[in-house]
Amino acid sequence: MYPEELVAPMRTDLTSVGFQEFKTAEEVENHLKEGKGTTLLMINSVCGCAAGSARPGVKMAVTKSSKKPSNLATVFAGVDKEAVAKAREYTMPYPPSSPAIALFKDGELVHFIERHHIEGRSAEMIGNHLIQVFEEYC
Repeated sequence: MYPEELVAPMRTDLTSVGFQEFKTAEEVENHLKEGKGTTLLMINSVCGCAAGSARPGVKMAVTKSSKKPSNLATVFAGVDKEAVAKAREYTMPYPPSSPAIALFKDGELVHFIERHHIEGRSAEMIGNHLIQVFEEYC
């Protein structure tokens, strides 16, 4: 478990642009079970690829895309363990991955970006990819 003073700026990186943070399994379950509209869920992480590519790419996509998910949500791997475990149940059959980016439509997983699709890619590449995904599903 990472200390809160370490992860607080990484949490704020997403919540400052409108992401709702889920810290419990119940919050994840209640939101995803309702399944109304689209939800972009980022499994946040302390790793370098989250800081350098995933978070900036996600923020770019949600600010620049003409079509946007109805809901923006995040859970933090290595910190909010129950929330992350519940989110990962919804991203099956993909193996656990952090960071990771999931898009749900009406409660169903329609797109998933695993860590190995984030590593080595720029924030711009991830952002542009997500914009295309939003165009298709949002």
